[in-house]
Amino acid sequence: MARRKNQVEQEILEDEFLDEGQSSVEEWAGEEEFEGQLAVDVYQTKDTIVIKAPIAGVKPEDIDVAISEDVVTIRGDRKEEKTIEKDNYYVQECFWGSFSRSVILPTSTVSEKANASLKDGVLTIEIPKVVPEDKVKKIKVNPV
Repeated sequence: MARRKNQVEQEILEDEFLDEGQSSVEEWAGEEEFEGQLAVDVYQTKDTIVIKAPIAGVKPEDIDVAISEDVVTIRGDRKEEKTIEKDNYYVQECFWGSFSRSVILPTSTVSEKANASLKDGVLTIEIPKVVPEDKVKKIKVNPV
């Protein structure tokens, strides 16, 4: 009995989500252009902050990485190669279009020495941490 009830509930949910009148993500977001968000992993090693993001199907030239103060911003555009009519989709979970993500860095870094690479659909950004000695500047005292 419980199994039949779960099956009926599932069918109702599927009917509601696959209904022809169902709104698209763009309609939910309003008239303004919808921008997707990017999943990231952020971790540290002894000397570096590392940010990893799966960005399958995006070319390196379509990715922009900016570091300002203590924030890293990743922007890009995942272009759909073939346009499929909305009515022909059964399920559409992949996001196509512009995406962005900003990450607040957990510690001071040297942004000038940061590097980014894209391998097998995974973007890796490595940003060296500020070495404690770099924060302190000794000043020689001159006699007057």
